[in-house]
Amino acid sequence: MALPILICDDSKLARKQMARSLPPGWDVEISYATNGQEGIEMIRQGKGDVVFLDLNMPVMDGYQVLEAVQKNDLPALVIVVSGDIQPEAYTRVKQLGALDFIKKPTNKAKIGEILVAYGIVESQQLLELENDLAALAKMAPPKQDTLSPKIVDYRDHYQEIANVAMGRAADLLARLLDVFIVLPIPNVNILETSELHMALSSVEENESMSAVCQGFIGSGIAGEALLLFHDSSFEDMSKLMKYQGQLDDNGQLEVLMDIANILIGACLKGVSDQLDVGFSQGHPVVLGQHCNISDLINNNTHRWQKTLAVEINYTIEKHNIQCDLLLLITEDSMPTLNNKISYLFEHNEPTSK
Repeated sequence: MALPILICDDSKLARKQMARSLPPGWDVEISYATNGQEGIEMIRQGKGDVVFLDLNMPVMDGYQVLEAVQKNDLPALVIVVSGDIQPEAYTRVKQLGALDFIKKPTNKAKIGEILVAYGIVESQQLLELENDLAALAKMAPPKQDTLSPKIVDYRDHYQEIANVAMGRAADLLARLLDVFIVLPIPNVNILETSELHMALSSVEENESMSAVCQGFIGSGIAGEALLLFHDSSFEDMSKLMKYQGQLDDNGQLEVLMDIANILIGACLKGVSDQLDVGFSQGHPVVLGQHCNISDLINNNTHRWQKTLAVEINYTIEKHNIQCDLLLLITEDSMPTLNNKISYLFEHNEPTSK
């Protein structure tokens, strides 16, 4: 009898990557859920004896799913698969009953190791499945794709790539400051410069901000990373960073530049690793201190035109700290970026029963 497997993730790309990472030829029946609430319903329906669970999802996140499984004693073995790789995230999901934690993007070898370690698949069975696939690949002629080109949901893919990249940046900051970073679902829009402030859903019009911008370019992809730091966050951040100087404008600028270097550098590294490109980064430029969002954008409209804007809002648990990181990728970069994503996406799709 086929084993019911549930993949619970709001990203179509992540769901397909996870399905492809399962042992080939394994007798399973795969179901998909796009948020935690759907996931719980499917577990109750017997469609999730083994669940691969994302953490950052709408409606009901992964932590809430684990709480519900634990509270209601639902029959599900849950393995978390997430871009949020902070040490505290791992600790929390283990406390909530997760079997294990896999970082995104998924890895076939790691999935196999975990399935064997928890007795979900026997090691001999896994070896036989892999050998059968290798033998089949040698015998079968090259597959000719006679179907029309698939329509790729690039926006979903941008969001998933940003999700993994923001998790790496949060992990670095969390380890440096010994805190837990609360991560959102990245907000992705393609818009004109005049619409940029509308993309910043978490920023109040009259809120005072300071901002740093840093350009990046590589393999036909170019853009700028923009860090918007809420002025109300400087006091708590300087304490966490153990800043010894006066927190005047110069001191705040030093704190701002340090945070920008950490978040921008780690996030761009996360993007470049996934796309297999190398980015060269320009010198950081201060766009303004103690400005509201409209003035900040209006004073710098010459820098941006139509752009792919990816917004990531970082908040630090138990501290009054909030900042927004935007990746602004030029319109000219889109064909190259989409080609890279199409390659990652591959051509074959997993089947769902």
